[in-house]
Amino acid sequence: MDKTVVRFAPSPTGALHIGGARTALFNWLYARNKNGKSLLRIEDTDKERSKKEFEDQIIKTLEWLEISPDEPPLKQSLNINKHIEVANYLLKNGHAYKCYCTQEELELEKQESRNKNLPYTYSRKCRNLTNGEGPFIVRFKSKDSGFSVLNDLVQGNIEIPNSTIEDFVILRTDSTPTYQLSASVDDHLMNITHVIRGDDHKINTFKQIQIFEAMKWAIPTYAHIPLIHSKEGKKLSKRDGAITVADYQKIGILPESLRNYLLKLGWSYRDKEIFSLEESIQLFNLNGIGKSPSKLDMERVLSLNETYIKNINEDKLFDYFKNYTSEFKSKIDEIFLDKIKKNLSIFKNKAKTLEDIFNNCNFVFNFQTIDIENTLDKNAVKLIDEFYQSIINLDDQNFDACKEIINNIINKNKIKFKDFGQPIRLVLTGSKFAPSINDIIQSLGINEVKKRLKHYL
Repeated sequence: MDKTVVRFAPSPTGALHIGGARTALFNWLYARNKNGKSLLRIEDTDKERSKKEFEDQIIKTLEWLEISPDEPPLKQSLNINKHIEVANYLLKNGHAYKCYCTQEELELEKQESRNKNLPYTYSRKCRNLTNGEGPFIVRFKSKDSGFSVLNDLVQGNIEIPNSTIEDFVILRTDSTPTYQLSASVDDHLMNITHVIRGDDHKINTFKQIQIFEAMKWAIPTYAHIPLIHSKEGKKLSKRDGAITVADYQKIGILPESLRNYLLKLGWSYRDKEIFSLEESIQLFNLNGIGKSPSKLDMERVLSLNETYIKNINEDKLFDYFKNYTSEFKSKIDEIFLDKIKKNLSIFKNKAKTLEDIFNNCNFVFNFQTIDIENTLDKNAVKLIDEFYQSIINLDDQNFDACKEIINNIINKNKIKFKDFGQPIRLVLTGSKFAPSINDIIQSLGINEVKKRLKHYL
């Protein structure tokens, strides 16, 4: 039996879409499960829209998700001469023909279809021409009678009338190949055994199979995954937000949790929710993919991410945090990073994202002063002074003695803890919504606490 070979084939015309990332994941897992090979093909033949920055971003994103291909990426444009060679072979052997219709003629046909409320298919009027004059495109001569059946590993048997498959273009007037031709030729050259992609490609599959048949090539097995919809059940758009992997990276979603979420988005295994990478590889199969579109649920993403933040190794979490802040936030000095690392258990509490952790520890490296005269009353200012004078001789890490001093001040002044805690929290962090006083002092260290209190005295 031939070794399983799959491919993920994005166009570098934008940041990697969340649906594309799921397709890449399913391909990678299928290959791993079958001890096969997962390849990446950058479909860059659309030169006007393809950009190197998006190509690099796609590769970097797959690395971030830990689903990199098994071989260096193939750039489709490098095979363009082979694509043209195949088109000319099809032309020579009667499987394709030159179409001399002008843009005006084609537009007139399209307008007639619109007037009749019918989907447009080319009239095939050049199909049997023996010669013509002027610029031409090359069309594939599709079957025009009978039915085609696709045995899809997700959707089951799909049957369509061949009359609905138009004579599609394989070479443009400038002799550049179209997607249908290039994808077919590359799948053959790469020895692809299984094509796993979104179900919006189903009609493309019927067209590409005809090219395989005309060339007498082995036809891959196909699996079409239902698309991802918005929470309202509509096709995803930019208005829905968080539609690219970069959107999730910017708010601090961990690669493990996004990968786990994408795995569960349209695929299931019993009632299991959390999957390690090893479990994903071992358990993944195409039978577990549903036939209906999945709905993107941001609350579920955040909930899953919170679970991972809570349970992941803290050294690894800190590395994620450090990389996240250097890429998406302001750079944090090493002295503060060390304090954050030591107290990460405090800052990750109830955090759903790395951005939440950043916000929770912001006071450590960002001393926000307040207008003490217009914010606090005289009694509060007096407490601040008393606290400062009481800890002035304490060592930086003598937290037990500091706790005792706080209790003594509260008892001596016959006040509640909040009467002491609220003003101290405000002057140390600039916010009412910081962690507990003890957590703040532990995070800052007593020397930094003294420095901040002294600012107000």
